[in-house]
Amino acid sequence: MRIAVVGGGPGGLFFATLMRRADPSASVTVFERNRADDTFGFGVVFSDRTLDAIHQADPVLREALTGHGRHWDEIEVRLKGERLRCGGNGMASVVRRTLLRLLQERAAEAGAELRFATAVTLGDLAGYDLVVAADGTGSRIRDEVLRGGADLGSEVETATAKFIWFGTDYLFDGLTFVHERGPDGAFAVHGYPISDEVSTFIVETDEESWRRAGLDGFDVTQPPGASDLISKKYLEQLFAEQIDGRQLLVNNSRWGNFRTRRTRHWHVLDPRPVVFLGDAVHTAHFSVGSGTKMAMEDAVALSGALSGALAGQPGDLAAALAAYEAAAQPSVRKIQDSARPSLAWWEHFGRYYDSFEPWQFAYHFLTRSITDSRLGRRAPDFAATSHRGWSARHGGAEPLDTPFACGGWSAPGRLLTVAAAPDGRPALVTGGTAPLPLIPLIPLVSLPRSSAGQPTASSSPPGPPGARPGEARPWGAAVAAPDAEAGLPEVFAALARLAALDDPPVLVAVYGGTPLTRTLVSEQARLRHRIPSLVTAAPVAASGDAALRDQALTTVLSGRADLIGRGA
Repeated sequence: MRIAVVGGGPGGLFFATLMRRADPSASVTVFERNRADDTFGFGVVFSDRTLDAIHQADPVLREALTGHGRHWDEIEVRLKGERLRCGGNGMASVVRRTLLRLLQERAAEAGAELRFATAVTLGDLAGYDLVVAADGTGSRIRDEVLRGGADLGSEVETATAKFIWFGTDYLFDGLTFVHERGPDGAFAVHGYPISDEVSTFIVETDEESWRRAGLDGFDVTQPPGASDLISKKYLEQLFAEQIDGRQLLVNNSRWGNFRTRRTRHWHVLDPRPVVFLGDAVHTAHFSVGSGTKMAMEDAVALSGALSGALAGQPGDLAAALAAYEAAAQPSVRKIQDSARPSLAWWEHFGRYYDSFEPWQFAYHFLTRSITDSRLGRRAPDFAATSHRGWSARHGGAEPLDTPFACGGWSAPGRLLTVAAAPDGRPALVTGGTAPLPLIPLIPLVSLPRSSAGQPTASSSPPGPPGARPGEARPWGAAVAAPDAEAGLPEVFAALARLAALDDPPVLVAVYGGTPLTRTLVSEQARLRHRIPSLVTAAPVAASGDAALRDQALTTVLSGRADLIGRGA
């Protein structure tokens, strides 16, 4: 069998090695449009907990990380003059060029043919039985297949945050997140060492801050290679104290917006067999550090499926490619699902910087995808420090036992019972000084409006049950979170109108949607409009009261909501 691999990155090279070892009769040729020693970016980072499958397939990555990389256990968060550390996060990194060199050597030793500085199209590969497209997020082979009429079932979401990739000759101790609010807005760094001399230095910011800083002048349509030196100078000055006045290093350094790609079908058979791996069909935000890992795991799954199902019979190719998708896609979906809340965090970090004390900011960040109990097992000292931070601010009370009071209504703790209306929406909060009626948001934001679109002076919400005409009694608003993030702007606009009422609610009760959209609606209410929020708890198993309390504790302690509501 003749196999052409398009793309000489980690995924393509690792597949070539594994395929040749699994089936020495297979002819494998790797085509890479860049030279052997060209690389864009600086380093790659891996979590210790996620590398078993790659190490079992071939020890090349372990050897690269052990012999040439850097390892650490703690994550550091820096902001407002404080440095907070959280252990239990074993990670390692290596210079990307070093990893590629070792993978190139491994593939050549296994008998793969490597052709560098060779750009190819599908038309150039007519003599091959299978084309493996490992040519990255801008895959030309994928685009060629799509132009031919294939439907891969691709979905692409573009993040609102801007990012740019540098290196620096300042050496971080380990994975470090640095946050600064400068004269133009909030900027943040993902930094980590990749050798004894260089660290990776990725900067993120929101588009408004980026434009205010005058960093939008670089022509990103230039061919790869040129770097944005104006942004380099600006960021060197902004983060000068954090990197001891060291310089930033450029390598195709230019601003972009991260694009998350999801794809249902990773191969086509007609008009010719083409299979995809890595960023060509799936991406996950770099804050979860999994792009290279996912590509190498794809290589393990694809080589295993081909060698196992084919056994020298090309007629079994369709079954082999289907088996590859079945083996590789579940883990990719899991990583992408965990990466979306992380990406969303980076789209809103400026708000968190302004709203939270350093301990709560760090706790909020490190619980993007895990709960308090898991964080406590991983880093007990950090978790304990976070609990002490809350207690110091709330008279010694633990989060769920902290009294709540607003607008004449109060509750002795933060975990309350919510009764539902016949249509399933939250209707009444109990457990406070008195039952608190919840009025649906839609009637509330349909009150009389002025010509400018604002509530009129006489606007007031429908009175809660039992209220006498003109009597002001505490009430809450039931706000449905959307099922998709595309629906958030409409809900946010309704929240703004709600906040402008003469008699605003003492809280909003957020329900429905997804865990992420519920969180974003809750934070919009409490952090943007200063209206306390209650988030209805997701259903848990019958034995899951401990799990519910764990999630409730995490949500309140992190500042994602003020209260948690559970079903009656």
